[in-house]
Amino acid sequence: MSKTGKVRCGAHLVALSRSLPPPYVRRADGALCVSAGRTNLKTKGPTGPVLILGVLVALQIQQAFASQNQTNNFVVDEVSRKVYLATVNMVYQLNGTLSVEVEKRTGPVEDNLLCHAPQLPQAPCEHPKSLTDNFNKLLELDREQGVLVVCGSVYQGFCELRKMENISEIAVEFPPHGEKTVFPSMLNIAANHPNASTVGLIFRSHGGNTRLLVGATYTGAGTQFFPKNHSKEDLRFENTPEIAIRSLNINDLSRLFTYDINPSEDNVFKIKQEVKQKNKLNFVHAFIQKTYAYIAINNDANMGHKQSQPNSILARICLDTENTRKSTSESRKLTESFIQMPLQCGYNGNIYNRLVSVHPAEIHSRSGEGLESHLFGVFTKSDRKSALCAFRFSDIEEEIRQGRRNCSNSPSSDVQVLDSVIQGSGAACVHKGNLVLQPEQLDCGAAHLQHPLALRRPLRATPLFESLGLSSVAVDNIHNHTVVFLGTSTGRLRKNLTVANQWALKLPAGESVHHIMTFDPLDRNYLYLMTSHHLLRVKVAACGQYRSCSDCLGAGDAHCGWCTLESRYLHLLQCFLSLVPSLLPFIPLTLPSLQQDVGILINGSVPDLVGSRVECDYGLGVATVATVHLDYGPAQIQTCPLLPRERYPHIPPGRGKVEVYNCGVGSGDCSQCWGREDQGHLCGWCDNICRTRDDCQYMSSQCPDPEITKISPLSGPLEGGTLLTVQGRNMGRRADVVKVSIGMVPCKILPYRYTVSVQLVCVTGQTFDPTNYVVRVTVNQNAMGVSKEVFSYLVPKLLSMEPRKGSRSGGTRVTLRGEYLDTGSQVRVKVNGTQDCTILTLTKDTIECTIPAALHTHTEAVSVCVEFEDIPCQSAELLTQYIYEKNPTISYIKPRKSYLRFTHTHTVHTYTHTDTHTDAHTHTNRHTQTDTHRENTVFCIVPLVALTFHSFHLSSATVEFLLNGVLYTGDGPAFDGPDQEEEEEPHGGHFLLEYVEDPQFFTANKEKLIKHHPGEPLTLIINKGPSDLELAPEEYSVMIGSYPCDISFHNNQLFHCTINGSLGSSEGELPVTVRVGNFERIIAKVQLGGSELAIVVSIVVCCVLLLLCTVALVVYCTKSRRAERYWQKTLLQMEEMESQIRDEIRKGFAELQTDMTDLTKELNRSQGIPFLEYKQFVTRTFFPKMCSDYERSLVQPVYENDALGPRALPETHPLLQDWQVWGLNHVVCSLASLLTIALHGKLEYYTSIMKDLLVDLIDASAAKNPKLMLRRTESVVEKMLTNWMSICMYSYLKETVGEPFFLLLCAIRQQINKGSIDAITGKARYTLNEEWLLRENVEAKPQNINVSFQGCGMDSLAVKVVNTDTICQVKEKILEAFYKNLPFSQWPRAEDVDLEWFASGSNSRILQDLDNTSVMEDGRKKLNTVTHYQIPEGASFAMSMKDKRDNTLGRGRSHTHTHTHTLCHLVLPHDEPFENKKSHRQSHRKKVLPEIYLTRLLSTKGTLQKFLDDLFQAILSIPAERPPLAIKYFFDFLEEQADKRGITDPDTLHIWKTNCLPLRFWVNILKNPQFVFDIEKTDHMDACLSVIAQAFIDACSVSDLQLGKDSPTNKLLYAKEIPEYKKRVQCYYKQIHEMAPLSEQEMNAHLAEESRKYRNEFNTNLALTEIYKYAKKYRNQVVSALESNPTAKRTQLHHKFEQVIALVEDNIYECSSEA
Repeated sequence: MSKTGKVRCGAHLVALSRSLPPPYVRRADGALCVSAGRTNLKTKGPTGPVLILGVLVALQIQQAFASQNQTNNFVVDEVSRKVYLATVNMVYQLNGTLSVEVEKRTGPVEDNLLCHAPQLPQAPCEHPKSLTDNFNKLLELDREQGVLVVCGSVYQGFCELRKMENISEIAVEFPPHGEKTVFPSMLNIAANHPNASTVGLIFRSHGGNTRLLVGATYTGAGTQFFPKNHSKEDLRFENTPEIAIRSLNINDLSRLFTYDINPSEDNVFKIKQEVKQKNKLNFVHAFIQKTYAYIAINNDANMGHKQSQPNSILARICLDTENTRKSTSESRKLTESFIQMPLQCGYNGNIYNRLVSVHPAEIHSRSGEGLESHLFGVFTKSDRKSALCAFRFSDIEEEIRQGRRNCSNSPSSDVQVLDSVIQGSGAACVHKGNLVLQPEQLDCGAAHLQHPLALRRPLRATPLFESLGLSSVAVDNIHNHTVVFLGTSTGRLRKNLTVANQWALKLPAGESVHHIMTFDPLDRNYLYLMTSHHLLRVKVAACGQYRSCSDCLGAGDAHCGWCTLESRYLHLLQCFLSLVPSLLPFIPLTLPSLQQDVGILINGSVPDLVGSRVECDYGLGVATVATVHLDYGPAQIQTCPLLPRERYPHIPPGRGKVEVYNCGVGSGDCSQCWGREDQGHLCGWCDNICRTRDDCQYMSSQCPDPEITKISPLSGPLEGGTLLTVQGRNMGRRADVVKVSIGMVPCKILPYRYTVSVQLVCVTGQTFDPTNYVVRVTVNQNAMGVSKEVFSYLVPKLLSMEPRKGSRSGGTRVTLRGEYLDTGSQVRVKVNGTQDCTILTLTKDTIECTIPAALHTHTEAVSVCVEFEDIPCQSAELLTQYIYEKNPTISYIKPRKSYLRFTHTHTVHTYTHTDTHTDAHTHTNRHTQTDTHRENTVFCIVPLVALTFHSFHLSSATVEFLLNGVLYTGDGPAFDGPDQEEEEEPHGGHFLLEYVEDPQFFTANKEKLIKHHPGEPLTLIINKGPSDLELAPEEYSVMIGSYPCDISFHNNQLFHCTINGSLGSSEGELPVTVRVGNFERIIAKVQLGGSELAIVVSIVVCCVLLLLCTVALVVYCTKSRRAERYWQKTLLQMEEMESQIRDEIRKGFAELQTDMTDLTKELNRSQGIPFLEYKQFVTRTFFPKMCSDYERSLVQPVYENDALGPRALPETHPLLQDWQVWGLNHVVCSLASLLTIALHGKLEYYTSIMKDLLVDLIDASAAKNPKLMLRRTESVVEKMLTNWMSICMYSYLKETVGEPFFLLLCAIRQQINKGSIDAITGKARYTLNEEWLLRENVEAKPQNINVSFQGCGMDSLAVKVVNTDTICQVKEKILEAFYKNLPFSQWPRAEDVDLEWFASGSNSRILQDLDNTSVMEDGRKKLNTVTHYQIPEGASFAMSMKDKRDNTLGRGRSHTHTHTHTLCHLVLPHDEPFENKKSHRQSHRKKVLPEIYLTRLLSTKGTLQKFLDDLFQAILSIPAERPPLAIKYFFDFLEEQADKRGITDPDTLHIWKTNCLPLRFWVNILKNPQFVFDIEKTDHMDACLSVIAQAFIDACSVSDLQLGKDSPTNKLLYAKEIPEYKKRVQCYYKQIHEMAPLSEQEMNAHLAEESRKYRNEFNTNLALTEIYKYAKKYRNQVVSALESNPTAKRTQLHHKFEQVIALVEDNIYECSSEA
């Protein structure tokens, strides 16, 4: 409406003055009497509003919809007023008056609570499914996208998106067909149990994205909703958050229903698994108020414990509906703004502690300054008592601000951090100093503030109203009056009840009112509410029952007022807002009659009238200027000064009626347009369109000639009477002006079947000759239309009928043949003039119909006539005769018994006419069988019985007969058959058939195999078990193979089977088959023997074989005696050797245990195990070949104190070298490790990247050989997985495995040092590796020496050495004794110290490996040993550090390695043959095979076995206090990927797990202890650890070890223990599988904690710099890959990559620093 236009309202009735406070009565010339209602004031508490409760006048149910199923949810469209109702298994689309427009069934479906949704790709379920009812859990309307969100309880809470215009159609197919990247979190949205709660709402973020907020009760393991199942963990709700914000953008299906804020964990509210029993959330309602989402919740975990404490919670979340964050486009995170507070209704022990319904409303404030937002709630107690309370939203907001202020500025007991939530920031409020929070932070929190929060002090309110069984509340504000509607659990609706007047509306069936009630969005005088099986539209007041102004004022209803002009009680808005809804500047209203008792009501939305000129037009040019009132809100009221009574125009008696019509609708042609004149519509045809006559400048009442488009039917009989339908255009305005003729024959129009202009039906007249005519339609005797089709008058004829006879029971199908049998509009076939022959098919030449049963018993010949158009049969050419004959008489059936499990042919004897056409069938209560006819006899096959004989002995069935599909009941007296007893009762067409046990056949001796010689006759004696069924001998037959057998009976129980001919000898065995009727069974087999020649040949062959066996036995015995003597000799040697090894192991183990006990005590006394720091562990595992360089660069910032900054990085740094020098594999590993360092602070993000890459790797491997996946490290993702395992397992390694691993290393070192060790070759007496075994019998004698270390600050120590030790080896043992409590990196080197021996008196001597006393042996200089210097037991030594300036002549370690080709110690090196170089003294040594010393491997293994078992036990066990969360998470990920790809082979999954954990992490640690400890790893120790690592690898393998005498000793050494280790590995994998599932949120929390613990440990800027150089070097390949990827191309990643290159090109280090 234009602001300067006019609005004219016809005869408006009421005036309302805004200056008068209600209640008021204002009379102006007797024109107005208005009451705002009686007011009863009841005050809330100290902070509550004034609530005005009016008195109920009346409530009326206007419309109701009844549902057979239980109702669940409903929603009303604010624009179209359509109502969407969801019930169990059904969804309805209703119009505003609750009439059904569309309905759609949603259940029941096949489902199981333990199964994934079938929409999840590759998610089979091992549990049986059954039909499950679908309870609707969520119903939300998204008008902007045109979809209705429908979520049910089946399929784990799956949601559908349906079209809101037609809910039977799916708006968006989700997940899309063929989509593979679908996760359970995208499908599991609502609660999956009928009794679990779900709430939700739809909102739009500031970016225009549609989102869905959902709150759902947890229904997983441990709740009453989850089935008792011990074989599988919960698949549905275990990882689904209680509250989540999901994407609802239907244009982005890849993110539909996902937690679309990245990282997604910040967009959910999930309670930790261990505290879910203390937080049983039951959701009541979710709604939006301002820019906040409020969720009303009950914590059912507290119910029943403290009735005096409130259990109701109001939670608030800030929504991104407005972009209040100016500096960033980041979406708001749910947990940042989440805050909850308890709500308490009641005081002093009288507390209603459970919330059942809430309703936000704006009501008039107590101060009278306008409307104020309140939250109304119904609370209950356990005794069904309930109360209504109200809370001001301003109080709620202030409590929230104060709570955030208290948590940030000072410790407070009024607020706490929810540590039960996975995504929380911490366990307690943290004092932020003098931090001043901004208003935005006070309302919605921030990332740096503690979150989520919970207020401890409840918000209290005094009950406004108390009653029993309140279940719902709705509130409205009517002219500054608060009107409250309350629903009850007993089926009552109360309106504004007061103590004085409590009136209620009784609802259908006394059903409880649902907790949600909604006002009609277009007319708040109506309220939608739902009960258990009804949806109701209730009128909130019935104002028309009062007849005087005093009664009106006495009623006290805020909705009603007295309208003087109409002299009746009306809704105020009806009285005030009688405006014409239009946007035109002028809205005239013309009435044919008007008087003072007539009120005019026009329903519709009211235009904005502020600033417009509004007039009230009384007709005849009389108008007054209206005054506009109530210019705020949706309602606008205008009043008109009323005219004096003498100035009113004369209005005849009667009541006016206003009808709004559109001439353009339904008027397709001229005749239709002008035809509306009879309805009072002033329409005219102009410009080839129908318009209102006022809009036509030129109108023509003459319409075009009629146009006929179709006639039907196209023929009829000469007698007429055919209903001819004519369709077309412009065929008259009324039926009385239209004439129809067929040629010259008139056709009479039926007015009641006339449709203006477009269709008419007429009855054809009679003619005398067959002819063809066109149809003519004449309008007003001057306009004529002619049809293109012709109508034919035809003469139908009946030529024949087959068959002409049939039984009296009817059902005979006859075929009538003739000419033009389908003419006219109606064809019937009459039998005897009274009965109809049911027509089956009708064509031009034939009619097939079914003859009815005869009406009389003795009926024989009857007439059959074809009638047309309800005209009785008059022509002989349409008449014929049909003969009813007597029904056949069934006398008996034979036999009356049959077998249970096979069919049997029975004979039915009948007496009937042979030429009667009868289609006979027999019918039992088992099956129906077709019969075979002979004269007076019917043969039928008795059907099988589908039952088990052991369930009962006999079964019977009723045999009935169908004649032409009609059940036979007999016809006339029964005919006695020859076998029928005289006393038998009449059968009436029903016979009893008994089933008996199947026959049993067996041979005379019951043997299953009968031997027979070919060429001889064969006779078998066959016994038949007892049977009640009498069978004729000819019904038996016996076959032996394919040969028939002659049968001769001796009695009923025995018969002989004889074959006189010879049976062929080519067959080996022939089955003996007995057949009885259709029964067939094999009872034995005949085995045919061979000829006598074959027997003789067999005997000769056996004798020859016996002779050969005797000779072989003699030879064997001779050789076995020799072998036994040799074995006895060898056994003695083995026993002696075993005894030596046993003694050696016992002695060595005892010594080692003593040493290790001392070591353990020293570890406890000292600083403990020398673990490396985390940063050193990471760099050594990530960069094993360059760990020292990386420790200096990545761990310690290289430019911390450098004025030049990062530009001073040396060019020779390994990170800056050309990676191609190291090979492609090194490049891949380095890049992966640099990525890990760069993302170490965001391990959650790093994990998501790794998982995405692993999915691609699994896809590639699954297409080839999945068992080879992750076997090597050939890609970035495989190295990333190695690094991820190292990070996640460090704490577990240090806390659980570290001690047994370190003890094993110490045990290996001490066991090796006990024996002789060759200083040149490194071979030792005690080892686990064959290649490092000293294969010489070098006797080593232990001895003790006393050593003092100058400058060490310790007393002298006794050090144990062996006499074969070199001086350098002695120094190393001394250093180990003095520095064993310090890390190895702090030890001095052996070449940096001097060892001085005090031989006697004051004489001393510095000992060296090489000096002037060294001897030569076989051309090599031999290293000096303890024996060489002849050092006695208990000798005294002094050790001191060398002077760095003194160049001693002692042998340094580097010197030894440089000149080892000229030196020797115990044995010669491998490169020179021992036989050619041995000395004269050695030539006299006893010759011994080197392999004899392999038993020393067993000695060393036995000594170390306990320590190795302890280590494997620590690795392959799950401590309860420190479970390996990362392993559980990653193993579940592998199982999920295998399920998605249909990989069911358990070996494949075992190999994947082994390649990821044991081979990728543990083997690396076992072979490289220097990654974990600050120790020295010697080459010999490395060789021993390689054997242990190989044993661990074999234990994790799924294949069995195939070992033999040629197998390597490294595998044979632990072959006996490998099976036991395999069981431990399988048990470990099983325990991991049975652990409680780890959700994404829990894992991310664990990873975040790991990142936090080691924050700022690494120089990430340097890592980013190196990654950038790699990206720059391979720039073209990276850009090409990004451009070829659809996802990357859609997000313009290649452009962003180029921008990064351009930005960093000239200032790489500054950019990396900023990053």
